[in-house]
Amino acid sequence: MPAKVEPTSLLPGLSPAAGKPLIARFDGGQLSSDGGLLALREVEQRLGLAERLAACIDDPRASERVRHGLADILRFRMLMIAAGYEDGNDADSLRHDPVFKLALNQLPDGAALCSQPTISRLENLPDLRALLRMARAMVGLYCASFRRVPRRIVLDVDDTFDAVHGGQQLRLFNAYYDEYGFQPVVVFDGEGRPVAAMLRPARRPGGAEARAFLRRLVREIRSHWPRVEILIRADSHYCAPEVLDFCRAERLDFVLGVAATSTLRRHVEALEQSTAARRTAMPGTDKLRRHREFYGGAGSWSRVERIIARVEASAQGTDTRFVVTNLAGGTARRIYEDLYCRRGQAENHIKAWRRHLAADRTSCSRASANQLRLMLHTGAYWLLWSLRSLMPKRSTWRVAQFDTLRLRLVKIATRVVALKTRVMLHLPSACPNHAILRLALQRLPRLTC
Repeated sequence: MPAKVEPTSLLPGLSPAAGKPLIARFDGGQLSSDGGLLALREVEQRLGLAERLAACIDDPRASERVRHGLADILRFRMLMIAAGYEDGNDADSLRHDPVFKLALNQLPDGAALCSQPTISRLENLPDLRALLRMARAMVGLYCASFRRVPRRIVLDVDDTFDAVHGGQQLRLFNAYYDEYGFQPVVVFDGEGRPVAAMLRPARRPGGAEARAFLRRLVREIRSHWPRVEILIRADSHYCAPEVLDFCRAERLDFVLGVAATSTLRRHVEALEQSTAARRTAMPGTDKLRRHREFYGGAGSWSRVERIIARVEASAQGTDTRFVVTNLAGGTARRIYEDLYCRRGQAENHIKAWRRHLAADRTSCSRASANQLRLMLHTGAYWLLWSLRSLMPKRSTWRVAQFDTLRLRLVKIATRVVALKTRVMLHLPSACPNHAILRLALQRLPRLTC
């Protein structure tokens, strides 16, 4: 058996530098590689995120024996995810990290934070009622993030495929992706704030299911803002008769993609031919786009709707897309190019949620536990989105990806020294982004929650 390696043993294999040998030991004391996590701690305290979610869960433990409160466990897990530790097993080492301890209001020499088994027990604790309360709490957080009640909000509704490799509840085989998985519905607003995330089987949402989801979401938003105008944007998955009738009944505006049918294409046959001919007659033109609007609809719709067609001619041929809307004003080009196409930003938000924050780590066997995980990863999204919102509007930091924020502002080496009257944090003098981190902390009072 190999000999046990002591923490203070030499790090082998380092060649000399400038003629002098390099001696490296893991004996630096209370050090952390996540010094910028304390900025996320301040953001979380402003949002009150962990407390909001913990208040929705009934704690069955004996209060006199509780060492780690529900809010502390949730806070620890969301901070871990935001810092790039998406695996719950990482808690077994991070529970001794001095900066994580400070982030949970403990001194570096204090008791260790919660372990991975404690986190796993929490993930399996909430029942359906608790999860519904947590979903309402997330909508409440969204509404509280505005300084004043907006006149109008835009909700981008989309779904994403999440492959699974076990016997999880709700998993379903999806022939398009040729895998078993989930297909959660995710909602962001037009500025990238997360609003809702619902775990569901890997199939296209039907009209009745989409209507029920939207009904709960709209009811909760209007419980905070009764008079707010709401615009729903989504692709053709959500263009069902039930959704159109619901939007009409609830006075919701909508711009939804429509699958091309032979009936719709007959309205634009002449436009497709003339667009292709016009592009051919214009040497050097790569693509040519034209728009047209008309009234029509599917046989299952209760009434005709305003349909907008976008025809694009290129060297690859002619491509035609359709959207349906109940907006009365605006030209066809403006509604398609300036309004509907901005829905594409929702794909970037989902990418940040899944890839930068690993929201596809839905490996629990129980569906309720995986639903809670979606909420925890959404909470981590809130932390980084709020930190980014503190950046100057014309700065590149305002549009930085979450993995960039993590690398530049969270992953900062820090030496922690606990003195009698204060705790000293020694950050690198050569930190290249200290100015923007200082500015973000100065702007913390701007967060409204």
